[in-house]
Amino acid sequence: MKFQTLILLTLLLVAYASARKLSTPPVGGYSPIEDINDPHVIEIANFAVTQYDKQSGAKLKFNKVIKGESQVVAGTNYHLTLSAGEGSVSKIYEAVVYEKLWLHFRNLTSFEPVHA
Repeated sequence: MKFQTLILLTLLLVAYASARKLSTPPVGGYSPIEDINDPHVIEIANFAVTQYDKQSGAKLKFNKVIKGESQVVAGTNYHLTLSAGEGSVSKIYEAVVYEKLWLHFRNLTSFEPVHA
């Protein structure tokens, strides 16, 4: 009887560990940003548009964040899909911003239009 209980407990532990592994993002992987309207996420998106404008000479205005993911590395990578435009014409862009919050450091890694 003890052997059967031990086997059952082992199987339950393996099932539990497998279920947790499936629901947890891989180490170093991207995970969805739960609140894309968080003020910090909006600040990162505004930074991305402003930096893109400085680098390219464009005059885009940030509209909203559509979706986002973050990746914790030696800092945080933010992969954002956002809407920005000039005048009444808005387009969708994907931006990646790297941030080291404790050093007050941000860098626009990429900013590309999304082609439908």
